[in-house]
Amino acid sequence: MHCCYATYIAVTQKITCRNQWHSMEKFMKELAPAIWPPGKRTVFCYQKRGESESCNAKEGNPFGPFWDTFSIDFDASEFYGPLQYDIHYSDMAHLWNKRYPANEYPVLAFMGAPATFPVQEENLVLHSHLIWSDTVLNRAKHFIRTVLPKGPFVGIHLRNGIDWSRACEHIESSPLLFSAPQCAGYRGEKGSINAEVCFPSKETILKQIRRVVKALKARAVFVASDNNHMIADINEALKLHKVQAYKYETNNPHVDLAISNYTRYKHTSMKQTIPT
Repeated sequence: MHCCYATYIAVTQKITCRNQWHSMEKFMKELAPAIWPPGKRTVFCYQKRGESESCNAKEGNPFGPFWDTFSIDFDASEFYGPLQYDIHYSDMAHLWNKRYPANEYPVLAFMGAPATFPVQEENLVLHSHLIWSDTVLNRAKHFIRTVLPKGPFVGIHLRNGIDWSRACEHIESSPLLFSAPQCAGYRGEKGSINAEVCFPSKETILKQIRRVVKALKARAVFVASDNNHMIADINEALKLHKVQAYKYETNNPHVDLAISNYTRYKHTSMKQTIPT
């Protein structure tokens, strides 16, 4: 199912003034008929994909369903290798412009997002231009106002599903796994990540929650999770502090993260989030 980007994320005026930014919906409706009409649609990929001499841009999910949402079929494939996306430390931008001048290639349509994951340190500043949509923010504020007790609250993001457990098995060999740099730094300058940090035990989680709740005199704990919110365990651990744990009433990770933005203290798993 396709969902409009603006449903969840708004882009600040600051970045749209410096770079013209349009949603895919607006681009296809207002710009594509003139600068990217059917018959002149080329897709870009680093090298051929699959058995054919093309990008096979619509093979598989989410590729096919995404392009079909906008009724896009490609007429040609362009292999841009050995060019790459990092334009911070070389003349890469010049090389791109030289090879693909705007008058000949008004649209560069890529197979995937033109960025690495996790985000490069040099690109972190771009996150400051992304804010939650009014819909997401209003739901978050309504939950805080009507459900949580008045006062500071602690937010935790528990990634404890089987997929995360398996991912953490690779943390020793992949120290920059997901957003590990937010804990250890991009060069390990803040420390190292081990299995207990990546996938902490229940005892570690409860111990850290008790410590932070006591230090901040928090009135509540908000839990976002993809699997087990541990509400009963947290409530039992905080019984003496007369503090309870809460979760959002429906499965909505975007609202979960937006609520967490309002916490006095946030503890998250090593997964990229969108700052506000």
